[in-house]
Amino acid sequence: MSGHSKWATTKHQKGAKDKARSKLFAKLIRQVEVAAREGGSDINANATLRTMFQKARDASVPMETIERAIKRGTGELEGVRYEAINYEGYAPGGVALIVECLTDNRNRTSAEVRTVFSRNGGSMAEPGAVAWQFERKGVIAIPDSISEDDAMALSLELEAEDIVLEQNSWVITCAAADFNRIRDALVQRGIKYESADLAMVSSNQTEVAEEAMARKVLHVIDLLEENDDVQNVWSNLVIPDELLAAITA
Repeated sequence: MSGHSKWATTKHQKGAKDKARSKLFAKLIRQVEVAAREGGSDINANATLRTMFQKARDASVPMETIERAIKRGTGELEGVRYEAINYEGYAPGGVALIVECLTDNRNRTSAEVRTVFSRNGGSMAEPGAVAWQFERKGVIAIPDSISEDDAMALSLELEAEDIVLEQNSWVITCAAADFNRIRDALVQRGIKYESADLAMVSSNQTEVAEEAMARKVLHVIDLLEENDDVQNVWSNLVIPDELLAAITA
């Protein structure tokens, strides 16, 4: 892992998405609404809603806005009905991508996602062609101001799967079922997390060490994330630290 950034690459992608704050809010609100529709409005009983609620709060989405989204999801307020659909494909360099969408028009979203792939050196894949190598995991980044010994002890205490140093963060990986427990435990210990996601993590990374190719891959990911229907883009991309620093400078 040393010298190669996986989570830093993901943060680069999120940084690009965060530039459009209103678009980010809209995506988070849609996720809250769908979680409430599928599992009910009780955040203590609905783990998915609890996760999406916290993501929205971490992004400073107003509480009133979140509450309206929950009510739309449960039918207390009128709203659009969204369908969850995933697309799989390859970016330039054979980098595997999973594109998670929430849409009210499957045909429109499918056409738009396909266009991004085909016009930028990528290709769509059949269902399952990419997904087999990904697994849903909790991924939480905390400051690297914590010593290595303390970080390792914390990981063992919280029963996380792994903790690694990536650029300026300790990155904790855990089972999806343990995500809320570990995130809450960090907060209780006064450890402020930098980011926390239920991410699709690949067991088969693809390293891209050439700058032009890395930029092409990140461009495809950025274009996909600009789509209002696209909620997340997960990849198996690994970029060497020095190259990522040059790209993001």
